[in-house]
Amino acid sequence: MLAVPLAGALPLLLPAERFLRGDAAVRRYGTAVSGVALLLALAVAAVFDHGDPRRMQLELDRSWASSIDLRFHLGVDGVSLPLVVLTALLTFLCFVYTVRHPPAGGHARLFTALVLVLEVGMLGTFVALDLMLFFVFFEVVLIPMYVVIMLWGGPERRAAAYKFILYTLLGSGVLLVGLLLVAVNAGTLDMVELAARHGRGLSHGVQVAAFLLIGLGLAVKVPMWPLHTWLPDAHTQAPTVGSVLLAGVLLKMGTYGFVRIALPVAPEGAEVWAPWLGLLAVIGIVYGSLACLAQRDLKRLIAYSSVGHMGFVLLGIATLSPVGVNAALFGNVAHGLITGLLFFLAGGIKERYGTGELASLGGGMLTTAPRLAAFLTFASVASLGLPGLAGFWGEALALLGAYRPDGGLPRETFVTFMVVAALGAVLTAAYFLRMLAKITHGPVAEDRRDAVIPAITPSEYAAWVPLIALTLLVGLWPKLLLDLTTAPVRALLGGG
Repeated sequence: MLAVPLAGALPLLLPAERFLRGDAAVRRYGTAVSGVALLLALAVAAVFDHGDPRRMQLELDRSWASSIDLRFHLGVDGVSLPLVVLTALLTFLCFVYTVRHPPAGGHARLFTALVLVLEVGMLGTFVALDLMLFFVFFEVVLIPMYVVIMLWGGPERRAAAYKFILYTLLGSGVLLVGLLLVAVNAGTLDMVELAARHGRGLSHGVQVAAFLLIGLGLAVKVPMWPLHTWLPDAHTQAPTVGSVLLAGVLLKMGTYGFVRIALPVAPEGAEVWAPWLGLLAVIGIVYGSLACLAQRDLKRLIAYSSVGHMGFVLLGIATLSPVGVNAALFGNVAHGLITGLLFFLAGGIKERYGTGELASLGGGMLTTAPRLAAFLTFASVASLGLPGLAGFWGEALALLGAYRPDGGLPRETFVTFMVVAALGAVLTAAYFLRMLAKITHGPVAEDRRDAVIPAITPSEYAAWVPLIALTLLVGLWPKLLLDLTTAPVRALLGGG
Protein backbone atom coordinates (compact mmCIF):
# COMPACT_ATOMS: atom_id res chain seq x y z
CA MET A 1 0.00 0.00 0.00
CA LEU A 2 2.91 2.33 0.73
CA ALA A 3 5.01 1.11 -2.20
CA VAL A 4 2.37 1.76 -4.87
CA PRO A 5 2.17 5.58 -4.58
CA LEU A 6 5.94 5.82 -4.08
CA ALA A 7 6.64 3.67 -7.14
CA GLY A 8 3.97 5.63 -9.03
CA ALA A 9 5.71 8.94 -8.29
CA LEU A 10 9.16 7.85 -9.55
CA PRO A 11 8.38 7.54 -13.31
CA LEU A 12 7.10 11.13 -13.26
CA LEU A 13 10.72 12.22 -12.82
CA LEU A 14 11.38 11.04 -16.39
CA PRO A 15 11.09 13.54 -19.26
CA ALA A 16 7.65 13.83 -20.87
CA GLU A 17 9.10 12.44 -24.12
CA ARG A 18 9.84 9.14 -22.36
CA PHE A 19 6.76 8.80 -20.15
CA LEU A 20 3.23 10.20 -20.47
CA ARG A 21 2.99 13.04 -22.94
CA GLY A 22 0.43 15.69 -21.97
CA ASP A 23 -1.00 16.92 -18.68
CA ALA A 24 -4.31 15.09 -19.12
CA ALA A 25 -2.52 11.73 -19.35
CA VAL A 26 -0.52 12.55 -16.20
CA ARG A 27 -3.68 13.39 -14.25
CA ARG A 28 -5.33 10.14 -15.35
CA TYR A 29 -2.17 8.27 -14.35
CA GLY A 30 -2.27 9.82 -10.88
CA THR A 31 -5.91 8.79 -10.55
CA ALA A 32 -5.06 5.22 -11.52
CA VAL A 33 -2.13 4.93 -9.09
CA SER A 34 -4.12 6.37 -6.17
CA GLY A 35 -7.00 4.08 -7.16
CA VAL A 36 -4.74 1.05 -6.77
CA ALA A 37 -3.63 2.33 -3.35
CA LEU A 38 -7.31 2.73 -2.38
CA LEU A 39 -8.06 -0.84 -3.50
CA LEU A 40 -5.19 -2.07 -1.34
CA ALA A 41 -6.51 -0.07 1.62
CA LEU A 42 -9.95 -1.60 1.08
CA ALA A 43 -8.31 -5.04 0.88
CA VAL A 44 -6.67 -4.35 4.25
CA ALA A 45 -10.12 -3.50 5.65
CA ALA A 46 -11.58 -6.66 4.10
CA VAL A 47 -9.00 -9.10 5.51
CA PHE A 48 -8.78 -7.31 8.87
CA ASP A 49 -10.08 -9.47 11.73
CA HIS A 50 -12.92 -7.24 12.94
CA GLY A 51 -13.56 -9.63 15.81
CA ASP A 52 -10.24 -8.70 17.42
CA PRO A 53 -9.57 -5.04 16.53
CA ARG A 54 -7.22 -4.45 19.49
CA ARG A 55 -4.62 -6.86 18.03
CA MET A 56 -2.03 -5.37 15.69
CA GLN A 57 -2.57 -7.10 12.34
CA LEU A 58 -0.87 -7.47 8.95
CA GLU A 59 2.46 -6.62 10.57
CA LEU A 60 5.70 -6.12 8.67
CA ASP A 61 8.75 -6.07 10.96
CA ARG A 62 12.24 -5.86 9.44
CA SER A 63 15.52 -4.60 10.83
CA TRP A 64 16.34 -1.13 9.49
CA ALA A 65 19.39 -0.05 11.53
CA SER A 66 20.34 -2.86 13.90
CA SER A 67 23.03 -0.85 15.70
CA ILE A 68 20.37 1.39 17.24
CA ASP A 69 17.56 -1.21 17.15
CA LEU A 70 15.67 0.76 14.52
CA ARG A 71 13.09 -1.37 12.71
CA PHE A 72 10.82 -0.97 9.70
CA HIS A 73 7.75 -2.01 11.66
CA LEU A 74 4.27 -1.53 10.21
CA GLY A 75 0.83 -2.76 11.23
CA VAL A 76 -2.80 -1.80 11.63
CA ASP A 77 -5.42 -2.10 14.37
CA GLY A 78 -8.90 -0.71 14.98
CA VAL A 79 -7.53 2.75 15.80
CA SER A 80 -5.54 3.18 12.59
CA LEU A 81 -7.69 1.26 10.08
CA PRO A 82 -10.39 3.96 9.59
CA LEU A 83 -7.73 6.62 9.07
CA VAL A 84 -5.87 4.46 6.54
CA VAL A 85 -9.02 4.01 4.47
CA LEU A 86 -9.95 7.70 4.84
CA THR A 87 -6.48 8.78 3.63
CA ALA A 88 -6.51 6.51 0.59
CA LEU A 89 -10.08 7.56 -0.26
CA LEU A 90 -9.49 11.32 -0.01
CA THR A 91 -6.29 11.10 -2.08
CA PHE A 92 -8.11 9.17 -4.81
CA LEU A 93 -11.04 11.61 -4.80
CA CYS A 94 -8.60 14.53 -5.08
CA PHE A 95 -7.09 12.99 -8.20
CA VAL A 96 -10.57 12.29 -9.60
CA TYR A 97 -11.41 15.97 -9.06
CA THR A 98 -8.24 17.19 -10.81
CA VAL A 99 -9.02 15.22 -13.99
CA ARG A 100 -11.38 18.02 -15.00
CA HIS A 101 -10.34 20.70 -12.50
CA PRO A 102 -6.53 20.90 -12.43
CA PRO A 103 -4.92 23.51 -10.17
CA ALA A 104 -3.96 26.74 -11.90
CA GLY A 105 -0.30 26.93 -12.77
CA GLY A 106 0.25 23.76 -14.80
CA HIS A 107 3.20 21.44 -14.07
CA ALA A 108 0.92 18.41 -13.81
CA ARG A 109 3.86 15.99 -13.54
CA LEU A 110 5.32 17.70 -10.49
CA PHE A 111 1.93 18.18 -8.85
CA THR A 112 0.98 14.51 -9.32
CA ALA A 113 4.34 13.28 -8.01
CA LEU A 114 4.11 15.51 -4.95
CA VAL A 115 0.59 14.36 -4.05
CA LEU A 116 1.63 10.70 -4.42
CA VAL A 117 4.63 11.26 -2.11
CA LEU A 118 2.28 13.07 0.26
CA GLU A 119 0.07 9.98 0.28
CA VAL A 120 3.06 7.81 1.24
CA GLY A 121 3.77 10.02 4.25
CA MET A 122 0.14 10.20 5.35
CA LEU A 123 -0.46 6.45 5.10
CA GLY A 124 2.91 5.67 6.69
CA THR A 125 2.16 7.80 9.73
CA PHE A 126 -0.95 5.74 10.48
CA VAL A 127 0.71 2.33 10.09
CA ALA A 128 4.18 3.00 11.57
CA LEU A 129 4.92 1.07 14.79
CA ASP A 130 8.42 2.36 15.48
CA LEU A 131 8.89 5.79 17.06
CA MET A 132 11.56 6.93 14.59
CA LEU A 133 9.69 5.46 11.63
CA PHE A 134 6.59 7.35 12.78
CA PHE A 135 8.65 10.54 12.91
CA VAL A 136 10.07 9.95 9.41
CA PHE A 137 6.63 9.51 7.88
CA PHE A 138 5.32 12.43 9.94
CA GLU A 139 8.01 14.60 8.32
CA VAL A 140 7.64 13.26 4.77
CA VAL A 141 4.40 15.17 4.30
CA LEU A 142 5.88 18.60 5.04
CA ILE A 143 7.89 19.33 1.89
CA PRO A 144 5.24 18.13 -0.62
CA MET A 145 2.51 20.19 1.07
CA TYR A 146 4.85 23.20 1.29
CA VAL A 147 5.58 23.02 -2.45
CA VAL A 148 1.90 22.49 -3.32
CA ILE A 149 0.97 25.67 -1.45
CA MET A 150 3.98 27.59 -2.78
CA LEU A 151 3.49 26.76 -6.47
CA TRP A 152 -0.26 26.32 -6.88
CA GLY A 153 -1.67 28.52 -4.11
CA GLY A 154 -3.35 31.92 -4.14
CA PRO A 155 -1.87 35.42 -4.37
CA GLU A 156 -0.34 35.30 -0.88
CA ARG A 157 0.87 31.72 -1.17
CA ARG A 158 4.51 32.41 -0.34
CA ALA A 159 3.80 33.87 3.08
CA ALA A 160 1.32 31.05 3.83
CA ALA A 161 3.81 28.37 2.74
CA TYR A 162 6.63 29.87 4.80
CA LYS A 163 4.37 30.06 7.86
CA PHE A 164 3.26 26.45 7.36
CA ILE A 165 6.78 25.05 7.09
CA LEU A 166 8.24 27.12 9.93
CA TYR A 167 5.48 26.23 12.40
CA THR A 168 5.46 22.53 11.51
CA LEU A 169 9.26 22.18 11.50
CA LEU A 170 9.45 23.83 14.92
CA GLY A 171 6.78 21.46 16.20
CA SER A 172 8.61 18.51 14.67
CA GLY A 173 11.82 19.47 16.48
CA VAL A 174 10.02 19.47 19.83
CA LEU A 175 8.32 16.17 18.95
CA LEU A 176 11.66 14.54 18.11
CA VAL A 177 13.13 15.54 21.49
CA GLY A 178 10.13 13.99 23.24
CA LEU A 179 10.36 10.74 21.26
CA LEU A 180 14.09 10.44 21.95
CA LEU A 181 13.48 11.06 25.66
CA VAL A 182 11.09 8.11 25.69
CA ALA A 183 13.37 5.90 23.60
CA VAL A 184 16.47 6.53 25.74
CA ASN A 185 14.71 5.93 29.05
CA ALA A 186 12.54 3.00 27.90
CA GLY A 187 15.30 1.28 25.94
CA THR A 188 13.07 0.60 22.95
CA LEU A 189 11.52 2.34 19.96
CA ASP A 190 8.77 -0.23 19.47
CA MET A 191 5.37 1.44 19.87
CA VAL A 192 3.54 -1.85 20.51
CA GLU A 193 5.88 -2.77 23.37
CA LEU A 194 5.73 0.75 24.81
CA ALA A 195 1.93 0.70 24.76
CA ALA A 196 1.88 -2.71 26.47
CA ARG A 197 4.17 -1.40 29.25
CA HIS A 198 1.83 1.56 29.78
CA GLY A 199 4.49 3.73 31.34
CA ARG A 200 6.35 1.04 33.27
CA GLY A 201 10.07 1.73 33.24
CA LEU A 202 9.63 5.50 32.87
CA SER A 203 9.81 7.68 35.97
CA HIS A 204 7.08 10.17 36.79
CA GLY A 205 9.28 13.11 35.82
CA VAL A 206 10.22 11.55 32.48
CA GLN A 207 6.56 10.88 31.70
CA VAL A 208 5.54 14.45 32.54
CA ALA A 209 8.32 15.90 30.37
CA ALA A 210 7.74 13.41 27.54
CA PHE A 211 4.00 14.08 27.36
CA LEU A 212 4.63 17.84 27.31
CA LEU A 213 7.22 17.64 24.52
CA ILE A 214 5.38 15.09 22.39
CA GLY A 215 2.08 16.88 22.99
CA LEU A 216 3.45 20.27 21.94
CA GLY A 217 4.95 18.79 18.79
CA LEU A 218 1.69 17.10 17.85
CA ALA A 219 -0.43 20.11 18.86
CA VAL A 220 1.11 22.24 16.11
CA LYS A 221 -0.15 19.77 13.50
CA VAL A 222 -3.67 19.48 15.02
CA PRO A 223 -3.57 22.60 15.32
CA MET A 224 -4.37 23.46 18.93
CA TRP A 225 -5.04 27.03 20.03
CA PRO A 226 -2.83 29.13 20.27
CA LEU A 227 -0.54 27.22 17.86
CA HIS A 228 -3.15 27.40 15.09
CA THR A 229 -2.25 30.63 13.31
CA TRP A 230 -0.59 28.91 10.33
CA LEU A 231 -3.78 27.03 9.44
CA PRO A 232 -6.16 29.75 8.13
CA ASP A 233 -3.50 31.20 5.82
CA ALA A 234 -2.45 27.77 4.54
CA HIS A 235 -6.06 26.74 3.86
CA THR A 236 -7.01 30.02 2.23
CA GLN A 237 -4.03 30.08 -0.12
CA ALA A 238 -3.75 26.34 -0.90
CA PRO A 239 -5.36 24.91 -4.05
CA THR A 240 -8.52 22.87 -3.52
CA VAL A 241 -6.68 19.54 -3.39
CA GLY A 242 -4.19 20.91 -0.86
CA SER A 243 -6.98 22.20 1.38
CA VAL A 244 -8.86 18.89 1.24
CA LEU A 245 -5.81 16.80 2.20
CA LEU A 246 -4.64 19.32 4.78
CA ALA A 247 -8.00 19.33 6.57
CA GLY A 248 -8.99 15.76 5.84
CA VAL A 249 -5.76 13.97 6.76
CA LEU A 250 -2.81 16.10 7.92
CA LEU A 251 -4.60 17.52 10.95
CA LYS A 252 -5.52 13.96 12.00
CA MET A 253 -1.86 12.98 12.19
CA GLY A 254 -1.50 15.14 15.31
CA THR A 255 -4.51 13.79 17.20
CA TYR A 256 -3.66 10.23 16.12
CA GLY A 257 -0.21 10.71 17.65
CA PHE A 258 -1.79 11.67 20.97
CA VAL A 259 -3.83 8.46 21.05
CA ARG A 260 -1.18 6.12 19.63
CA ILE A 261 1.90 7.45 21.45
CA ALA A 262 1.37 10.11 24.13
CA LEU A 263 -1.49 8.53 26.13
CA PRO A 264 -0.20 4.93 26.41
CA VAL A 265 3.51 5.74 26.69
CA ALA A 266 3.23 8.46 29.37
CA PRO A 267 -0.04 7.90 31.28
CA GLU A 268 1.17 9.74 34.39
CA GLY A 269 2.21 12.69 32.26
CA ALA A 270 -1.16 12.59 30.54
CA GLU A 271 -2.93 12.83 33.89
CA VAL A 272 -0.85 15.86 34.86
CA TRP A 273 -1.37 17.75 31.63
CA ALA A 274 -4.94 16.63 30.75
CA PRO A 275 -6.71 19.58 32.48
CA TRP A 276 -4.48 22.03 30.61
CA LEU A 277 -5.11 20.19 27.36
CA GLY A 278 -8.86 20.35 28.03
CA LEU A 279 -8.63 24.07 28.78
CA LEU A 280 -6.83 24.85 25.53
CA ALA A 281 -9.28 22.62 23.68
CA VAL A 282 -12.39 24.49 24.84
CA ILE A 283 -10.71 27.86 24.24
CA GLY A 284 -10.07 26.66 20.69
CA ILE A 285 -13.72 25.61 20.31
CA VAL A 286 -15.08 28.99 21.32
CA TYR A 287 -12.33 30.99 19.62
CA GLY A 288 -12.78 29.10 16.34
CA SER A 289 -16.53 29.67 16.41
CA LEU A 290 -16.22 33.39 17.16
CA ALA A 291 -13.57 33.77 14.46
CA CYS A 292 -15.92 32.10 11.95
CA LEU A 293 -18.62 34.65 12.73
CA ALA A 294 -16.17 37.40 11.74
CA GLN A 295 -14.93 35.84 8.48
CA ARG A 296 -15.70 37.28 5.07
CA ASP A 297 -14.05 34.54 2.95
CA LEU A 298 -15.61 31.09 2.57
CA LYS A 299 -12.37 29.08 2.70
CA ARG A 300 -11.11 31.05 5.68
CA LEU A 301 -14.40 30.41 7.48
CA ILE A 302 -14.07 26.67 6.88
CA ALA A 303 -10.44 26.81 8.05
CA TYR A 304 -11.37 28.44 11.35
CA SER A 305 -14.19 25.92 11.75
CA SER A 306 -11.48 23.23 11.75
CA VAL A 307 -9.88 24.88 14.78
CA GLY A 308 -13.19 24.51 16.62
CA HIS A 309 -13.91 20.97 15.47
CA MET A 310 -10.41 19.75 16.32
CA GLY A 311 -10.96 21.35 19.74
CA PHE A 312 -13.72 18.77 20.33
CA VAL A 313 -11.28 16.02 19.33
CA LEU A 314 -8.68 17.33 21.79
CA LEU A 315 -11.31 17.64 24.53
CA GLY A 316 -12.18 13.97 24.04
CA ILE A 317 -8.51 13.02 24.34
CA ALA A 318 -8.11 15.19 27.45
CA THR A 319 -10.80 13.23 29.32
CA LEU A 320 -8.52 10.14 29.31
CA SER A 321 -11.70 8.04 29.27
CA PRO A 322 -12.69 5.37 26.73
CA VAL A 323 -15.78 7.39 25.77
CA GLY A 324 -13.76 10.57 25.22
CA VAL A 325 -10.95 8.95 23.23
CA ASN A 326 -13.50 7.07 21.11
CA ALA A 327 -15.17 10.43 20.50
CA ALA A 328 -11.82 11.84 19.35
CA LEU A 329 -11.25 9.01 16.88
CA PHE A 330 -14.83 9.25 15.62
CA GLY A 331 -14.49 13.03 15.29
CA ASN A 332 -11.28 12.57 13.29
CA VAL A 333 -13.05 10.53 10.63
CA ALA A 334 -16.19 12.67 10.61
CA HIS A 335 -14.18 15.88 10.25
CA GLY A 336 -12.15 14.37 7.42
CA LEU A 337 -15.28 13.46 5.47
CA ILE A 338 -17.26 16.64 6.10
CA THR A 339 -14.53 19.27 5.94
CA GLY A 340 -13.00 17.56 2.91
CA LEU A 341 -16.37 17.96 1.22
CA LEU A 342 -16.64 21.59 2.34
CA PHE A 343 -13.28 22.47 0.81
CA PHE A 344 -14.21 20.69 -2.43
CA LEU A 345 -17.37 22.79 -2.53
CA ALA A 346 -15.50 26.00 -1.70
CA GLY A 347 -13.21 25.29 -4.65
CA GLY A 348 -16.17 24.65 -6.93
CA ILE A 349 -17.86 27.88 -5.84
CA LYS A 350 -14.73 29.97 -6.38
CA GLU A 351 -14.20 28.41 -9.80
CA ARG A 352 -17.72 29.36 -10.88
CA TYR A 353 -18.16 32.72 -9.20
CA GLY A 354 -14.55 33.91 -9.39
CA THR A 355 -14.45 34.73 -5.68
CA GLY A 356 -14.81 33.24 -2.25
CA GLU A 357 -15.78 36.50 -0.56
CA LEU A 358 -19.20 36.08 1.06
CA ALA A 359 -20.27 39.65 0.21
CA SER A 360 -19.24 39.29 -3.43
CA LEU A 361 -21.01 35.96 -3.79
CA GLY A 362 -24.26 37.61 -2.75
CA GLY A 363 -27.37 35.56 -2.11
CA GLY A 364 -29.73 33.37 -4.06
CA MET A 365 -27.45 30.44 -4.88
CA LEU A 366 -30.45 28.14 -4.47
CA THR A 367 -31.87 29.98 -7.49
CA THR A 368 -28.77 30.32 -9.67
CA ALA A 369 -27.04 27.01 -8.80
CA PRO A 370 -29.54 24.86 -6.86
CA ARG A 371 -27.55 21.62 -6.86
CA LEU A 372 -24.35 23.31 -5.73
CA ALA A 373 -26.31 25.10 -3.00
CA ALA A 374 -27.89 21.79 -1.93
CA PHE A 375 -24.45 20.18 -1.59
CA LEU A 376 -23.22 23.14 0.44
CA THR A 377 -26.28 23.06 2.70
CA PHE A 378 -25.82 19.34 3.38
CA ALA A 379 -22.13 19.74 4.23
CA SER A 380 -22.83 22.72 6.48
CA VAL A 381 -25.57 21.04 8.51
CA ALA A 382 -23.37 17.95 8.80
CA SER A 383 -20.51 20.08 10.11
CA LEU A 384 -22.68 21.87 12.67
CA GLY A 385 -23.53 18.48 14.19
CA LEU A 386 -27.06 17.65 13.02
CA PRO A 387 -28.14 14.32 14.60
CA GLY A 388 -28.13 11.50 12.07
CA LEU A 389 -25.01 12.78 10.32
CA ALA A 390 -21.38 11.96 11.11
CA GLY A 391 -20.52 15.27 12.76
CA PHE A 392 -22.98 14.72 15.61
CA TRP A 393 -21.39 11.71 17.27
CA GLY A 394 -17.88 13.05 17.77
CA GLU A 395 -19.15 16.20 19.49
CA ALA A 396 -21.83 14.48 21.56
CA LEU A 397 -19.49 11.76 22.82
CA ALA A 398 -16.77 14.32 23.59
CA LEU A 399 -19.26 16.22 25.77
CA LEU A 400 -20.29 12.97 27.46
CA GLY A 401 -16.63 12.13 28.06
CA ALA A 402 -16.09 15.54 29.67
CA TYR A 403 -19.08 14.89 31.93
CA ARG A 404 -17.51 11.60 33.05
CA PRO A 405 -13.72 12.01 32.76
CA ASP A 406 -11.15 9.54 34.05
CA GLY A 407 -11.32 9.08 37.81
CA GLY A 408 -7.94 10.72 38.37
CA LEU A 409 -9.06 14.02 36.85
CA PRO A 410 -11.00 16.88 38.52
CA ARG A 411 -14.60 16.25 37.48
CA GLU A 412 -15.83 19.77 38.29
CA THR A 413 -13.23 21.23 35.93
CA PHE A 414 -14.23 18.96 33.09
CA VAL A 415 -17.94 19.58 33.63
CA THR A 416 -17.14 23.28 33.23
CA PHE A 417 -15.28 22.42 30.02
CA MET A 418 -18.37 20.52 28.86
CA VAL A 419 -20.60 23.57 29.38
CA VAL A 420 -18.20 25.88 27.52
CA ALA A 421 -17.83 23.36 24.68
CA ALA A 422 -21.62 23.09 24.42
CA LEU A 423 -21.72 26.87 23.98
CA GLY A 424 -19.19 26.46 21.20
CA ALA A 425 -21.48 23.92 19.55
CA VAL A 426 -24.29 26.50 19.56
CA LEU A 427 -21.95 29.08 18.02
CA THR A 428 -21.00 26.53 15.36
CA ALA A 429 -24.62 26.28 14.30
CA ALA A 430 -24.83 30.08 14.31
CA TYR A 431 -21.95 30.71 11.92
CA PHE A 432 -22.91 27.98 9.47
CA LEU A 433 -26.53 29.13 9.36
CA ARG A 434 -25.34 32.73 8.94
CA MET A 435 -23.12 31.65 6.05
CA LEU A 436 -25.98 29.79 4.36
CA ALA A 437 -28.32 32.75 4.84
CA LYS A 438 -25.78 35.00 3.15
CA ILE A 439 -25.08 32.96 0.01
CA THR A 440 -27.78 30.35 -0.57
CA HIS A 441 -30.94 32.23 0.45
CA GLY A 442 -32.30 35.67 -0.26
CA PRO A 443 -32.53 37.55 -3.57
CA VAL A 444 -29.94 37.15 -6.30
CA ALA A 445 -27.58 40.10 -6.66
CA GLU A 446 -28.36 42.29 -9.67
CA ASP A 447 -25.00 41.71 -11.32
CA ARG A 448 -25.53 37.93 -11.18
CA ARG A 449 -29.16 37.67 -12.31
CA ASP A 450 -28.26 37.03 -15.93
CA ALA A 451 -25.11 35.02 -15.20
CA VAL A 452 -25.03 31.39 -16.32
CA ILE A 453 -23.46 29.23 -13.62
CA PRO A 454 -21.79 26.09 -15.05
CA ALA A 455 -23.36 22.81 -14.01
CA ILE A 456 -21.62 20.39 -11.66
CA THR A 457 -19.24 18.24 -13.71
CA PRO A 458 -19.05 14.41 -13.61
CA SER A 459 -15.66 14.54 -11.86
CA GLU A 460 -17.14 16.78 -9.16
CA TYR A 461 -20.04 14.38 -8.63
CA ALA A 462 -17.55 11.50 -8.46
CA ALA A 463 -15.49 13.32 -5.81
CA TRP A 464 -18.37 14.66 -3.72
CA VAL A 465 -21.02 11.92 -3.67
CA PRO A 466 -18.87 9.28 -1.86
CA LEU A 467 -18.22 11.77 0.96
CA ILE A 468 -21.94 12.49 1.27
CA ALA A 469 -22.75 8.78 1.32
CA LEU A 470 -20.15 8.05 4.00
CA THR A 471 -21.29 11.03 6.09
CA LEU A 472 -24.78 9.52 6.08
CA LEU A 473 -23.55 5.95 6.65
CA VAL A 474 -21.32 6.80 9.61
CA GLY A 475 -23.94 9.15 11.05
CA LEU A 476 -26.75 6.62 10.89
CA TRP A 477 -24.58 3.63 11.83
CA PRO A 478 -21.93 4.88 14.31
CA LYS A 479 -21.41 1.30 15.45
CA LEU A 480 -19.40 0.84 12.26
CA LEU A 481 -16.55 2.90 13.72
CA LEU A 482 -17.12 2.46 17.45
CA ASP A 483 -16.87 -1.34 17.21
CA LEU A 484 -13.44 -0.91 15.65
CA THR A 485 -12.04 1.60 18.12
CA THR A 486 -13.51 0.65 21.51
CA ALA A 487 -11.34 -2.41 22.31
CA PRO A 488 -7.99 -0.94 21.18
CA VAL A 489 -8.76 2.33 22.99
CA ARG A 490 -9.32 0.45 26.26
CA ALA A 491 -6.03 -1.37 25.72
CA LEU A 492 -4.14 1.87 24.98
CA LEU A 493 -5.56 3.41 28.17
CA GLY A 494 -4.37 0.44 30.21
CA GLY A 495 -7.71 -1.33 30.49
CA GLY A 496 -8.51 -4.95 29.75
